[in-house]
Amino acid sequence: MTTEEHVVLVDGEGNAIGTAPKSSVHGADTPRHLAFSSYVFDQDGRVLLTRRAEHKITWPGVWTNSCCGHPLPGEPLDHAVARRLSYELGLEAARVDLMLPNFAYRAVMGNGVVEHELCPVYRVQVSGPAIPNPDEVAEVVWMPWKEFTEGVRNGLLAISPWCREQVPHLDDLGADPASWTPAPSAELPAAARL
Repeated sequence: MTTEEHVVLVDGEGNAIGTAPKSSVHGADTPRHLAFSSYVFDQDGRVLLTRRAEHKITWPGVWTNSCCGHPLPGEPLDHAVARRLSYELGLEAARVDLMLPNFAYRAVMGNGVVEHELCPVYRVQVSGPAIPNPDEVAEVVWMPWKEFTEGVRNGLLAISPWCREQVPHLDDLGADPASWTPAPSAELPAAARL
């Protein structure tokens, strides 16, 4: 028997204030909760984009960054990133670096479903092909970073709302993602510092 996955609920200052079943937190009144976004790069500096599975509750079938998810209560965020990359894309993370420790957003779908996350952003280096898990990912594509960021900034790429907000912040770190300086883990919100 498996137990239901829980997410960490957070207040406006980034403190943990409890947990809730993952299945209960995405609706019209989604509470703010801890999550992560990751941008996976290969040895050629290309970023991996994924199209969300059609049966996802939030933004089904929409193109987005490499992998998003929620840490389990008590799980370090970098461990959650590696766990979800393995599960969703069959990838082994060679390196996981914190880039945007305090990114947060709230977005509303056309049907009223809300996503409301405190969502630190990570850069991940991998080698090897992505093998999408159809329960999570419908399709993948590798794209040069410059082409991707220009497409997002110029509105030429239809992309998830969180990714659209994250890309300018990442692009401001420099043109070459391999040269970005990681943020210290001490800058993570309190709920994510374990």
